[in-house]
Amino acid sequence: MMKHLRISIAVLAAGFIASGCVSNGTFKKMEEGKNQEIATLQQEKASLSKEKSSLEQQNTELKQQVSSLDQQKASVQQQVGSLEQEKAALLAANQQRQKQYDALVQNLSKEVEKGQLQVRQYKNMLAVDLAEQIFFDSGRAILKKEGKEVLKKVGDALKGYENKVIRVVGHTDNVPVAKSLQDKFPTNWELSVARATNVVRYLQEVGIPPERMIPSGRGEYEPVASNDTPEGRKKNRRIEIMLIDKSLMSEMTKTGN
Repeated sequence: MMKHLRISIAVLAAGFIASGCVSNGTFKKMEEGKNQEIATLQQEKASLSKEKSSLEQQNTELKQQVSSLDQQKASVQQQVGSLEQEKAALLAANQQRQKQYDALVQNLSKEVEKGQLQVRQYKNMLAVDLAEQIFFDSGRAILKKEGKEVLKKVGDALKGYENKVIRVVGHTDNVPVAKSLQDKFPTNWELSVARATNVVRYLQEVGIPPERMIPSGRGEYEPVASNDTPEGRKKNRRIEIMLIDKSLMSEMTKTGN
């Protein structure tokens, strides 16, 4: 552009000089004016170049931001997908537990109606609570005939739950063991453990693999009612059979260790 302007000035100057129409002073003024225009255009060019550079830098930064946002979006989508899978797995597990609970209640419906046992859901576990008086005489750990008949039905109902560990827990009230029996059962601890062990041994006899079962006793230390009334003590004297997922039992064992 500057080159073209200079050429134009030279041509005009030569024309004017040749025609004798322009003095030397007028020519200098014209040249100065054109030089000023050239300087102004150069400043505009520099300003535009600077603005272009700034816009290119902003464009680069925006592209980086877009790339970062795309990565964040992909990460969030991955997390959402993972959470949806976990939700689906939990829903399926809950539906499976509900089916197992319904099946267990149906299989033991007669015993439930008679009040001989109770089936309940507890978090990730199923539990069968057996009324102590049906299975044992006071202060004794030997299974009664009536108790064995009920326990056989319980065992038959539990055989199908091969993915469960069966934990049998004995519970008592807070009444001390009679002195005449303290040689065999010094405290309710020993009595509750002996009762749970005999239940496990009988369930083994009716066909449940022993490696699936764990007997334990809690004595009087896990009551479900007050021991201040006969009704409360009756509720506390019970055998609890818990069906626990093998995976959950493994986690509990690791935590315990």
